[in-house]
Amino acid sequence: MDFNYSEEQQMLADTVGRFIDKDYGFERRRELSRSAAGFSEDNWKLFAELGLLALNVSEEFGGMGGGAVETLIVMEAFGRGLVVEPYLPTAVVAAGLIGAAGSAAQKDALLGAIAEGSRRFALAALEPQGRFDLCEVATTATASADGFILNGRKSVVQGGGSAASLIVSARTAGGSSDKQGISLFLVDAAAPGVTVGDFPTIDGMRAAEVTMHDVAVGADALLGSLGGSYEVLEAAVDRGIAALCAEAVGAMSRLIDATAEYLRTRKQFGKPIGSFQALQHRAADMLVALEQSRSAALMAAAKVDADDAAERRAVVSAAKAIVGRAGRSVGQAAVQLHGGMGMTDELAVGYYFKRLTCIDMTWGNSEHHIERYAEQL
Repeated sequence: MDFNYSEEQQMLADTVGRFIDKDYGFERRRELSRSAAGFSEDNWKLFAELGLLALNVSEEFGGMGGGAVETLIVMEAFGRGLVVEPYLPTAVVAAGLIGAAGSAAQKDALLGAIAEGSRRFALAALEPQGRFDLCEVATTATASADGFILNGRKSVVQGGGSAASLIVSARTAGGSSDKQGISLFLVDAAAPGVTVGDFPTIDGMRAAEVTMHDVAVGADALLGSLGGSYEVLEAAVDRGIAALCAEAVGAMSRLIDATAEYLRTRKQFGKPIGSFQALQHRAADMLVALEQSRSAALMAAAKVDADDAAERRAVVSAAKAIVGRAGRSVGQAAVQLHGGMGMTDELAVGYYFKRLTCIDMTWGNSEHHIERYAEQL
């Protein structure tokens, strides 16, 4: 398998890398995360101008026609910069979901809007009682004369507060844990009966709790087949998980760079603490964990669009489990090797560790994905 980037992919990596290094410093990121919106609309427009929002949109609908590897390149750079803009829910998950399940009219109306940056989406699929299981859906969609009536609650909707449209999973048949009977609907976030409770997460990002009470949507709001959308939903979330693994790799690489610099410059007993063998061993362990995670993220990107769903699930879950455990190990070591400074708000170390912790908890932590991996065996 060739892991070298093509010329176009290397250009993409250079472009995003320059933006992160030049215009997305730690202080700027902290300022954005504490703002009312939680991110920069100017940065969102820049993402559109750079073609990043069009990356997972086919050329037929004004996109770049990229894939999982291009997404990996962008998300790894975003991990290094701790980017707070809600790129993942719109440009990766929603774009892939609409592209895979949408009708011709839906693709024509929505994918172009994603590519040009004029509309943001959020996936509302997880529920309080379901934890990480996408099939645990108690939200209902009842047929009406004009379409459907939605009732239910969704939890930890990433980017939900800034999204104009929600992609909601709802049950149209079957029991509360059945994979069959799940449908997807496009819901206006400002529609009557929709309540979006936006809140900051510990890593400086934003999520929302969404409640729907007698929300009326038209028949054209159905995304994909009636009662048969679980498979396409799971595949879209797996693409999101592969992107998160790449983001974690970027965050870990920046943590290791910062820790190595601290070990070179901090002195104790008249010499840099990086000269102490015990600390060198800790730094080496961090690097090993990073390289294992990088390999897992690359494999996930290579296999996430595989025709064999079982192979996709196994590879993605293996990557998520490896990255989750490595992120915890690297984050803990970075804080400890920085000593008391690692606990302060002035250094970026704690912010990277918090982001890695939240990545582990998003769409299933390490333990959940170890169980999911075992199911594929």
